[in-house]
Amino acid sequence: MDELLRFLHARYEADNHAYAEVAYRFGGDAILDSHLPMLDLVDMLAREYEAMDPSDTRLAGLRYALRVLTQSYAEHPDYRAE
Repeated sequence: MDELLRFLHARYEADNHAYAEVAYRFGGDAILDSHLPMLDLVDMLAREYEAMDPSDTRLAGLRYALRVLTQSYAEHPDYRAE
């Protein structure tokens, strides 16, 4: 799970840099309909997972949700299905 979280954090950072570049070049209106809010939510879930107590009953559900969300990066060269 640690590798999956590192992968998600790296994708979040790279995607945010890409959106920042678009906003810089074309103005803030260019990202109004972007997936930026969703990226923030996924990163928030990953950070919550990292901070959770291992005995928390929600841990399994959050682990599953993060695995499903990570599948949106299946075309990325660093993505690993396992």
